[in-house]
Amino acid sequence: GTGWLVFTLYMVLCLIIFDLFRLFNFPCKYGFYISLFLTLSLLSYGYYNYQHPKTEVFNIVINKQTVHNEQPLKVVSVSDVHLGYGTDKEELKQYVEMINAQKPDLILIGGDLIDNSVVPLYEEKMTEELAELKAPLGIYMVPGNHEYISGIDESVRFLKDTPIQLLRDSVVTLPNGVQIIGRDDRSNRSRHSLPTLLKQADRSKPIILLDHQPYNLAKTDSLGIDLQFSGHTHHGQIWPMSLITDRIYEQ
Repeated sequence: GTGWLVFTLYMVLCLIIFDLFRLFNFPCKYGFYISLFLTLSLLSYGYYNYQHPKTEVFNIVINKQTVHNEQPLKVVSVSDVHLGYGTDKEELKQYVEMINAQKPDLILIGGDLIDNSVVPLYEEKMTEELAELKAPLGIYMVPGNHEYISGIDESVRFLKDTPIQLLRDSVVTLPNGVQIIGRDDRSNRSRHSLPTLLKQADRSKPIILLDHQPYNLAKTDSLGIDLQFSGHTHHGQIWPMSLITDRIYEQ
């Protein structure tokens, strides 16, 4: 539905370039058609990447004791899936298969699982696919701004029919001693502060923070959080929006 915005942006940029060529006496007879070809090629490439998400692997060492200290913890983290009219049940099935193929101990969802409404999720019975997610230590999620756009109460009701445990300003301790702090999204102006939430945690044990929007990372680091997982930025999603997100966010 918003693809035309990206098409217009890059089509205009290409046409401006050919207009600049004309200003410097380098006219191109087929500038419009070349612009159209380049724009459609770029959008096709972007759509292909969207249809073929990549898995990135990070090996992280946290120098704190756990109950089973010799055992590594395998975590799959995903964010900003935006289920709805744009990302349908068939694509969700692909994501679930990719996640389960990693055989994770723990699954973390950094918010914006839902796009703008829960209606298409019910219509396509997406709870059936989400029920296939497998992780012995659980599946934990924090809300993002789009859960609020969709209606936070409706989002909470939908998630209750899935194996996903929604964390809103709460702390969970896993059987191995790892702690997960899940913050409510910044859309909730009265959400708890991180120092308040840390009072419920044992700082001698590993602490993972889920916070949809990655603000104030230096402060988070100074409070002793071992790992923060966020989403939200999409790295701007398209150039030149990525230049703006680089200015707004530390990471």
